[in-house]
Amino acid sequence: MYALAEPQITRHRLSVEDYHRMAAAGILHEDDRVELIEGEIIDMAPASSWHAGTVAWLTRLLHDAVGQSAIVSVQNPVRLDRYSEPQPDLALLRPREDYYTRSHPGPGDVLLIVEVAQSSLAYDLKLKVPLYARHGIPEVWVWDVDTGTVHVCRNPEGGVYREIEPHTGACSLSPLLLPGISITVQPIAP
Repeated sequence: MYALAEPQITRHRLSVEDYHRMAAAGILHEDDRVELIEGEIIDMAPASSWHAGTVAWLTRLLHDAVGQSAIVSVQNPVRLDRYSEPQPDLALLRPREDYYTRSHPGPGDVLLIVEVAQSSLAYDLKLKVPLYARHGIPEVWVWDVDTGTVHVCRNPEGGVYREIEPHTGACSLSPLLLPGISITVQPIAP
């Protein structure tokens, strides 16, 4: 038996600019469920009605709770760096007069990211949460709709979140950077 060396694979990483040029050229379309993660175009799972309904419900909760303290951004891009522009389910952004019409928000604009996971729990926890931590996003909530668990990830340091705490069942959560705001969340029956 021969011992084979690992193959040397050269990958071409796409930049955010390349990604946007592909959209402008019609290669990618506005309705395509994709996001750019570390230079690769990643297909996102189709949204089930349960996922979409949970996003709509959380949007309402967050909007009512934050008022004018933050902008609630729903399934819109956040440019993390030259090679990553994910589209989190929800993001609370620092208020900006132009509502981010001149440029997508960057890591310094984000107060909280919320990912709603049904079939994407492993992807969100193992790929996106560490990506957000590496870029200094202060807090991420990953809502596992199947179990009703909210994984609260806070205080990024050295590319990882120092605090990761699961909350199951009805609970009250306050975003780290909006401490005067409390959001009561509870599992939604399918």
